[in-house]
Amino acid sequence: MTDTGTRAFRGLRLGGFAAMALAMAGQGAAAETLESALARAYAGNPTLNAQRAGQRATDENVPRALAGYRPTVTGSASAGVSYISGKLSALAAAGGGGGQETLYPRSVGIGVQQTLFNGFRTDNQTRQAESQVLGGRETLRNTEMQTLFTAAQAYMNVLADTATLELNRNNVEVLEEQLRQTRDRFNVGEVTRTDVAQAEARLAGARAQVSLAEANLRTSIATFRQVIGVEPRQLAPGRPIDRYVPSTLTAAVDIGLAEHPAILSALHAVDAAEAQVKIAESSLYPTATITGNAAQTLDQQIAGTRYFAGSIIGQLSVPLYQGGAEYAQIRQAKEQVGQARLQAEFTRDQVRAGIVTAWGALEAAKARVIASQAQVQANEVALNGVREEARVGQRTTLDVLNAQQELLTARVSLIAAQRDRVVGSYQVVQTVGRLTTRFIAVPVAQYSAKQHYDQVKDLWYGVRTPDGR
Repeated sequence: MTDTGTRAFRGLRLGGFAAMALAMAGQGAAAETLESALARAYAGNPTLNAQRAGQRATDENVPRALAGYRPTVTGSASAGVSYISGKLSALAAAGGGGGQETLYPRSVGIGVQQTLFNGFRTDNQTRQAESQVLGGRETLRNTEMQTLFTAAQAYMNVLADTATLELNRNNVEVLEEQLRQTRDRFNVGEVTRTDVAQAEARLAGARAQVSLAEANLRTSIATFRQVIGVEPRQLAPGRPIDRYVPSTLTAAVDIGLAEHPAILSALHAVDAAEAQVKIAESSLYPTATITGNAAQTLDQQIAGTRYFAGSIIGQLSVPLYQGGAEYAQIRQAKEQVGQARLQAEFTRDQVRAGIVTAWGALEAAKARVIASQAQVQANEVALNGVREEARVGQRTTLDVLNAQQELLTARVSLIAAQRDRVVGSYQVVQTVGRLTTRFIAVPVAQYSAKQHYDQVKDLWYGVRTPDGR
C-alpha cells in the first residue's frame, strides 16, 4: 500500500470521541463544553422562558383570589344642566304665578362593600390558586429537565455526526486510493475488470454515505441552534454524569416516585380539584355583606339646595333553589377530582416505566461501548491481515473492501455507542427527576420562581409587573 493510502487509512483509526475532538475542537482555542451548552440553554431557550412567563402569570391567581377578602370601593360624581319651565312652587311663594329656571345639579359620592361571609368561597379559591402555583412550579421544573436533556442530546448528536462524517470522508479517501491501486494492477494484468468494478461500486457507495452524513450533521446543527441558541463551534468531548445516576434500579425508581416533578404536579392538580369542589359547594351557603354609601348633592330640584346622605346596610342572602345548576357543578367537580387522582396514578406508572426504560438503555449502551471497542480492535487486525494476504495473492480485492467496510461500520457503531452512553446517563437522571442545573451543578445563575410569587402575592394595587413592564 502506498504512503498516500496509508495516511488515508489512518483516518479510520480515529476512535470514538477522539475523532469528535479532532473534528470539532480548534488548536489552542477555548472549546465549548457540554456544561456551558447546558447553561446557554437554561438561560436562553425560548420554550423554557415561555414556561417561566406562564408560571409568572399563574402566580397572579393568588392575589386575584385574595381580593375576595378585601372591600370594594366605588367613587361616583355627576354634573349637568337642568332647565325647568312652568309653575314653580318657589316662584309662586314669592307672588309669581309661573316662570322658568336653570339648575346645575351636581353630586359626589363614595360606596364601600365588604363581604362578611360567602360560604368559604374565598378561602377555597385561595387554596386552589396556591395549589396551581405549586403545580406550575413542578411543571416548570419538568420543562427545565426536558430542555437540558434535549440540549445534551443536541450537543452529543453534533459531536457524533461530525465524527461519523469524518470517518466516512476518510473512508472515501481510502477507497479512492484502493481504486487507483486496483486500476494499476488491472493494467498490468494482476486483477480482472471485476475487481475494478467492485472498487468503483464501493467508492460510489462511500460517497453516498458522505452525503447522508453531511445531511445528518446539518440537521443536528440546526437542532443545536434551536435548543442552545448558538451555532456549534469547537465542541469539547461530552462525558457521562454517572456520579448523579442512582446506584441501583430500585433506588432510581424510589427517587423518581418521590421526586419527579410530573408526579408532584399531578398531586397538586388533585389538591386544586378538591378545592374546586368546596368552591362549588359555597353556592349552597348564605352570603352576608355590608355596604356603606355617602353622597353630597347640590341643586337637584331647586337652586341653592344642598344635602348630604349616608347609609350603612347589612344584607344576608340565603339561597333556597336556583334551578339545580349548582348541584350539577358540585357533582361535576367531584368527578374531576376522581379524574385527577387517576391521572396522578397514570403519571406514576409513566414515570416508573420511563425510569426502567432509561436504565436499560444506559446499561445496554455501556455494554455496546465495550463490545464495539473489541470489535474495532479485531477488525483492525483483520484488515491488516487481509491487506497483507492480498499483496501475495491469497485474498481478492473484494475481501479487502469488505474488511475496510467492516472496520468503518465498527467505528461508526462505537461512536454511536459512546454517544448513547453519555445521553443515557442524562436520561436516567432526567427520568428520576434530578436533571436540574442546581443538582448537576451547571455554572449558571439560577432562576427562582418563588421570587416573583413573593413579589406579587400581597399586592393590593398596581399594574406594573415586577420587571417594570
